[in-house]
Amino acid sequence: MSDDGSIVRFLHSTARAAGRRYAESKRAYSDGQTRADSDGPYDEHARIVCRRYAQKRTVVLDGYEPDCFEAGHPDCEGCLEDVREGTVETW
Repeated sequence: MSDDGSIVRFLHSTARAAGRRYAESKRAYSDGQTRADSDGPYDEHARIVCRRYAQKRTVVLDGYEPDCFEAGHPDCEGCLEDVREGTVETW
């Protein structure tokens, strides 16, 4: 009888541990989705192809604005619009 009890306890503890891992994974996935939806399509760095200088560069994004952005320059304005829409050319 004691062998049956230990097997049942083992199965219950294994099932509980698997359930906890599943719940943690589900919560982490949900948190990641929420963060991605609120932060936009990029983290704080983006690798873009600069329209103005026709070169690949890594830029720091302040919100959606690349750190190299120059207001009023047509290439920069177009790049900013693409970054906001999530269609900027990357490498």
